Amino acid sequence: MSTEVAEREVAMAERVDTRSRGRRLVAPLLTAGITVGALGYLFAVNPNEPGHYPLCPTKALFGIDCPGCGCMRGLYSLTHGDIAGAADHNLLLLLFVPFAIVLWLRWMMRAWRGVTPAVSMRSFRMRNRAMIIVLIAILAFGVVRNFVPYLGSGA
Repeated sequence: MSTEVAEREVAMAERVDTRSRGRRLVAPLLTAGITVGALGYLFAVNPNEPGHYPLCPTKALFGIDCPGCGCMRGLYSLTHGDIAGAADHNLLLLLFVPFAIVLWLRWMMRAWRGVTPAVSMRSFRMRNRAMIIVLIAILAFGVVRNFVPYLGSGA
């Protein structure tokens, strides 16, 4: 089999969801509702004040910042419109939030339409490579932020 033919092979066939549109939208809308509720609580209760939220286990046990350290304080800053403060707590957060919104919008569109498009082998391989690269970048950020003072969580 030639490489060109293998690239056009389908890794995952198109799927059609036969449930009603309302039923398909339950999960993404419920996720959005829970997220808005959690962000509303975070807006009201400052994580910079001790006693409101638990400590990060990595910070408490090992005394180092994990890749996610500072995300809650960063989201608090974002909900108050302070982008610089969010970047100070966790620089990775500024990349993650738009990415999460795009993924949620894709989920909503697929739920609305009821069709998940087919995935070619080439696209499947690209997704896997992208996931590995993102994972390595997150792990590298977790290591580097403990050596570069600016990248710390600010806690």
